[in-house]
Amino acid sequence: MKKQYILGLFLLCGGLFSCSSGVKNQANFDVIPLPQEVQATSEGDFVLNNHTVIAYPKGNEVMKRNAEFLAEYIKEQTGKTIQLTEETPSSDAIVLALGLDDANEEAYRLEVSKQQITITGATEAGVFYGIQTLRKAMPVAEGDVNFPSTVVNDYPRFAYRGAHLDVSRHFFSTDSIKRFIDMLALHNINRFHWHLTDDQGWRIEIKKHPKLTEIGSVREGTIQGRNSGECDSKPYGGFYTQEEAKDIVKYAQERHITVIPEIDLPGHMLAAITVYPELGCTGGPYKVWTRWGISDDVLCAGNDKTLDFIDDVLEEVVEIFPSEYIHVGGDECPKVRWKSCPKCQARIKQLGLKADNKHTAEEKLQSFIIHHAEKFLNGKGRQMIGWDETLEGGLAPNATVMSWRGIEGGIEAAKQNHDAIMTPTAFMYFDYYQTIDTTNEPLAIGGYVPVEKVYSFEPVHESLTPEEAKHIIGVQANLWTEYIPTFRQVEYMELPRMAALAEVQWTIPEKKNYDAFLQRLVRLIPIYDKEAYNYAKHVFNVKAEYLPDTKNNVLNVVLSTIDAAPVYYTLDGTEPTASSAQYTDTLKISQSCVLKAVVVRPAGVSSVLKENITLNKASMKPVTMLQPINEKYKFGGENTLIDGLEGTRNYRTGRWIAFYKNDMEAVVDLQKETSISKAWIRAYVEMGEEILDLRKFAVAVSTDGKTYKEIKSEAYPAAKKEDKNGIFTHELTFDPVNVRYVKFIAQPEYSIPAWHGGKGRPAFIFVDEIGLE
Repeated sequence: MKKQYILGLFLLCGGLFSCSSGVKNQANFDVIPLPQEVQATSEGDFVLNNHTVIAYPKGNEVMKRNAEFLAEYIKEQTGKTIQLTEETPSSDAIVLALGLDDANEEAYRLEVSKQQITITGATEAGVFYGIQTLRKAMPVAEGDVNFPSTVVNDYPRFAYRGAHLDVSRHFFSTDSIKRFIDMLALHNINRFHWHLTDDQGWRIEIKKHPKLTEIGSVREGTIQGRNSGECDSKPYGGFYTQEEAKDIVKYAQERHITVIPEIDLPGHMLAAITVYPELGCTGGPYKVWTRWGISDDVLCAGNDKTLDFIDDVLEEVVEIFPSEYIHVGGDECPKVRWKSCPKCQARIKQLGLKADNKHTAEEKLQSFIIHHAEKFLNGKGRQMIGWDETLEGGLAPNATVMSWRGIEGGIEAAKQNHDAIMTPTAFMYFDYYQTIDTTNEPLAIGGYVPVEKVYSFEPVHESLTPEEAKHIIGVQANLWTEYIPTFRQVEYMELPRMAALAEVQWTIPEKKNYDAFLQRLVRLIPIYDKEAYNYAKHVFNVKAEYLPDTKNNVLNVVLSTIDAAPVYYTLDGTEPTASSAQYTDTLKISQSCVLKAVVVRPAGVSSVLKENITLNKASMKPVTMLQPINEKYKFGGENTLIDGLEGTRNYRTGRWIAFYKNDMEAVVDLQKETSISKAWIRAYVEMGEEILDLRKFAVAVSTDGKTYKEIKSEAYPAAKKEDKNGIFTHELTFDPVNVRYVKFIAQPEYSIPAWHGGKGRPAFIFVDEIGLE
């Protein structure tokens, strides 16, 4: 395991952070997620001590379990053993009660007075969330705890607050799943989306079809690296019996969490058709996939046995899982086999399905399969959830859409009066990297979703009317486990991003503030430590902002920390220590250097921030775009080209900008006549993402900024299938010329070659730096 995510424990007092209060065991209701209303009162502070008891309503077993949870949390955090009672003492008590008059079933009111703390919920679930607030308000420290006189009125913004875990690509024990559920409870998350089946393994017992787990749960090996083509040839498997799954459901229910199973269909079914090849279009033979990606082999939509199989599986799934919702996937189902399958084409003809300007006949055939699954589930009193591809071909009548490819699917569903759950990749995919510096990170699928990005997400788009907005019922984060082989790594990818997710799900937007959230996160960390969670530490390292100043031709570097701890830095590439220069004001960088910086705290030194800043004659000079940057990948805009910061193999970090359906044309003003003899541009290539290399690079110059003369250009061949992905620098050299203005022109591929899956479409180009010598 990489040592960067098994660092020593961070302690609130005398450790990583310093306490702001002189009171040793002082509670603080500045928690995550932030309650909707916290008011200080003058009723007198309550002291939790050895005489304190927890009272709950007589005969209510759910409230008794709530009381037991609270006693367990107090024991863990203070060392105190608290007694439970069905009586209601007049003092020294934490009283759990029902009867709050609130339409929101998860609402609660928490009142602190000198005599007692009372948590009153609209339901038992509301009381549980009040208990979580009390838990997070307590410090992790032995001894009595002083709770300030306070009233908390609280309720969640969204009814559906989800977290997804894929166990098909990598399997986790029942104990690990329970630990995941405990993490959800701490963060007020009430839906556990359990992704149980996929091409790489079938993980839930179906008694009518035992071979699904006997054969379909085991793959011959697992791909190494990022789809390298090399497999380790070690059989990999695992599944949950129905009794184990029911035990997980009960464990979650006690914590007021609903388990929502996903049986992904009609695509991502290779594990199933390996067992039953007659359910595939070609008849096989098939194998449980040893690699990642999307298989062309899917359930045969023209085979009546496929419909029977779906019914058989869902019949047992609804018996195991009492959730209102059952997830049936519906995503990433290639139609390649269906187009040439006689049975599928016969079904299309039988149903009278015809292509239109929105959907192909095959997309409508998928809608037929999804409708069949929904009708079956509705007949069992359940509701169907599907990924946003279920919109293609026509949405099933009562379906809820989980919008993952962006927010557009959720918006479309809401406008069609269907409920939607927002889970877009750009904000809510926790299998993406959390930091720009991926060198020291465990291998991930790609992308870039730091804590701040998660926190910034607003699920209800401004284009929705108030009535449409009501259909956005929740938010969910997803964790796909292709590159996550251990549960310790699950924790690392989830935390502390789950804290940011919790506040997006629970807290109303006008109360959100990222800087204040970070201070609340400091208070949550001791609980992470107490639970021994393997959380990521990036937000506790040095944060750097790089601000090009094209007027004064310098790069302003602003360094900061979550807690104002001292930062020490070097500019010569040496390792910084407490003896290095201390950061006190903005750094003004005017020449190439290697910046390194660390935070020094009582508990030790943080990870090192390292940045290679490479400047050239174009760096920190004014730049004007003559053709637009693609809005989706605009990030820092045109200054990205001249800021001296090179991007890594991750185009979503903000270090790259993209151009799509137009050339890149950028004019650099050198501000005075300057001799140049070389120009270059750096391009990112990821062919599978339709990001191709340049087809042409040209440089034109001007002395007045109006009339330009091209001095050098070079055309490049179209991409070939055997070409490599990577970062490529294109250079043009020419006789020295004195100029003030330099125009960089980069032409993309306007028609992707026929060998590529995106043939005929325009390609993206991604660029990070342009340079001159």
